[in-house]
Amino acid sequence: MLPDVGEVFSGKVVSTAPFGSFVEHPVGAHGLLHGHQAEVGSQVRVKVLASDDVRQRFSLELA
Repeated sequence: MLPDVGEVFSGKVVSTAPFGSFVEHPVGAHGLLHGHQAEVGSQVRVKVLASDDVRQRFSLELA
């Protein structure tokens, strides 16, 4: 299950890539915080910008 667009939550950074950081939603799904390199294991407060049920992914911004 993916989070709803507009939802704000605190999640743990689980990995990073050259284009951003992947943040874990409390239900276990991972979303992309594009353009931000956060330390793996750190907690960040984010807002869901877009959600794609077909591809099972979602985009985030800092909240």
